[in-house]
Amino acid sequence: MRTVNTRYWLCQIIGWGTFSLINALFAFSFDKLETPDDRLLFFGRLGIFVLLGLVLSHIMRMVIIGLNVLQKKLERQVVYFIVINLLFSLIGSYLDMVLLIELELLNNNEKEFLGNMVLLVVSGAFYFFIYLFIWNLIYFMYHYISKSRKQQLDTLQLESLVKELELKTIKAHINPHFIFNSLNSIRALVDENPERARRAITELSNILRSSMQVDKSETVTLEKELFIVKDYLALENMRFEDRLKIEYDVDEETLDRQVPPMMLQTLVENAIKHGISKQINGGVVRVISAYRNDYHELSVQNTGQLNGARNLEGFGLSSTTDRLSLLYGNKAKFEIRQATPSLVEARVLIPFENNIR
Repeated sequence: MRTVNTRYWLCQIIGWGTFSLINALFAFSFDKLETPDDRLLFFGRLGIFVLLGLVLSHIMRMVIIGLNVLQKKLERQVVYFIVINLLFSLIGSYLDMVLLIELELLNNNEKEFLGNMVLLVVSGAFYFFIYLFIWNLIYFMYHYISKSRKQQLDTLQLESLVKELELKTIKAHINPHFIFNSLNSIRALVDENPERARRAITELSNILRSSMQVDKSETVTLEKELFIVKDYLALENMRFEDRLKIEYDVDEETLDRQVPPMMLQTLVENAIKHGISKQINGGVVRVISAYRNDYHELSVQNTGQLNGARNLEGFGLSSTTDRLSLLYGNKAKFEIRQATPSLVEARVLIPFENNIR
């Protein structure tokens, strides 16, 4: 509060001081201060006007704050602005005229109409209205801009909070979604091959341990993400056996690139669920990581067909789209397409600079 008041009084002093200086410079420039009487009349009148302007503008500010004008609708602010300006212009003109009469600082024109106080006050109010209007305009514009900036800052903070909550919500859904699918795979092995089921449980344990560690951050290195993917595919390989062929085409230079955690695993899971599991003879799942122009390209290819649909309605793929949008805005890209007549590709392009919004 003290800082605000200091800034306010500094602006008041600078504003009215500049007004005084400009008037003095004009007076000297046009040779209006030739005699001591001229200088006394000019500086006396100027001093009274500036003093009244300083006092009245400060009281006007107190009235504006007391009536809570700045918190009202813009249309009502304009009405208050005009009414307050008119009222204080009349008060200022009246006080100015009284002081000029008492101190005998009237000019020749004012002396001629000395008997008509109303006319003198109304004519003087015009000048007060102009300068108080400028003062009010600056005051209202300052607070309007400050309020707008504060609203923009609050909006940005709210958007940031919402995005953070959305990311956490999406991540919280990914892990249960993955766990349920993995448990179904293990259940299929329990009666058929207990030994393989035990190995599958070990793989699942490794995956859960890794997912709990990466859940603490919004991005992880591709290398860490691949550990989870390999454990997941090892688990699924036990269920599909010879029907699942796994291939990796990973550029080692991309292993330290940052990617959203569990995103690649989600794409692989989708390839298994909607691709390999639908094929009688199974097929291939190929994981690719490489640099393409200014992007880090991650893609998962699998045997299968899209049947003319993009199949983006499922939670796994929709969460991928949501997370990329939240983290990178429109800089990242995601698509799923029919790469060849027998191969479906889910591809993610992450901007090379990895600038998160």
